[in-house]
Amino acid sequence: MTDADMNQITVAVYGAYGHTGRFVVAELLRRGLVPVLAGRNGDALRTLAESTPGAEVRQASADDPASLDRALDGVAAVINCAGPFAVTAAPVIEAALRAGIPYVDVAAEIEANVDTFELFAERAGASGAVIVPAMAFYGGLGDLLVTAAMGDWTGADQVHVAYGLDSWHPTTGTRVAGRVSRERRGGRRVRHAGGRLEYRDDRAPAEKWSFPEPTGTRDVVAEFSMADIVTVPSHLDVPEVRTYMTVEAAADVASPDTPAPVAADESGWSAQPFVVDVVVRSGAEERRAVARGQDIYAVTAPLAVEAVQRVLTGRTRAAGVASAGKIFDAADFLRALSPHIVVELDVPPHERAQTG
Repeated sequence: MTDADMNQITVAVYGAYGHTGRFVVAELLRRGLVPVLAGRNGDALRTLAESTPGAEVRQASADDPASLDRALDGVAAVINCAGPFAVTAAPVIEAALRAGIPYVDVAAEIEANVDTFELFAERAGASGAVIVPAMAFYGGLGDLLVTAAMGDWTGADQVHVAYGLDSWHPTTGTRVAGRVSRERRGGRRVRHAGGRLEYRDDRAPAEKWSFPEPTGTRDVVAEFSMADIVTVPSHLDVPEVRTYMTVEAAADVASPDTPAPVAADESGWSAQPFVVDVVVRSGAEERRAVARGQDIYAVTAPLAVEAVQRVLTGRTRAAGVASAGKIFDAADFLRALSPHIVVELDVPPHERAQTG
């Protein structure tokens, strides 16, 4: 299948009426694909359908396999946007396997992504199925940037992914997913060190990170772990993957009083800017990649839909359960995200983070 053949191809969006799901539906339509609106809440689906001409509604629940089978009947792929993914990922993946179609999700939940690799890697690999977890701002974007920055390296000593957000206005879904993750890890924090996930009871360290201008040096919470600590080491030989978050954004997402994102234009995108600064180190050598854009939720839509389009047109490098950096040509994928995400590769050497 080529890009020219994509018109009238149907893609199910599970959780279509959610904050991110709506952006995914809009992106499918923009690219000439036909969204099938799926999810648990029939009323919400029908309301969304009123503003989505030609879209079919298919109500389905993660605890009802027959309803999921009906929701995926005849579609070319499914994008799961319904959290918490600890609840929805496995049932929707099972339904996708039964239907023989690719599965993509936007899960930022570390434990849910670990589950996807552990539970489905063998089966999906044996059958040639395609399952791409964490195809979102957290997880997918970082993995693509790391893979592109590494270039011809197959491994490195350290990977650092620093998120420069002036603020973080979490959605209801983000809050629920965070609560589920905290419960699953017993309130502990998690990091990737020594080639494995470590669960710790101590406080995350405070550091400073030198982002490229105009962001500049900012106070960050180090080991503020996101899905990158699952996606990156799933296919790259990296014993230490560290992620960082600006302290303002970390405080926002932790506060129950922080408001949800607010649309800045008719598209629904917010005006919240971001910069993602990736540094890869091997011995004394260093490579770097930087991505800039706005709205960490809305920008997930072009990431997820580009992934589906590449899978359906055969532009993949792997099958089974595979992160973005493994299954796609990372540098080419990142270029395709313009103008939503502007990426710089091979940027000058980076000043190391300083312990505060």
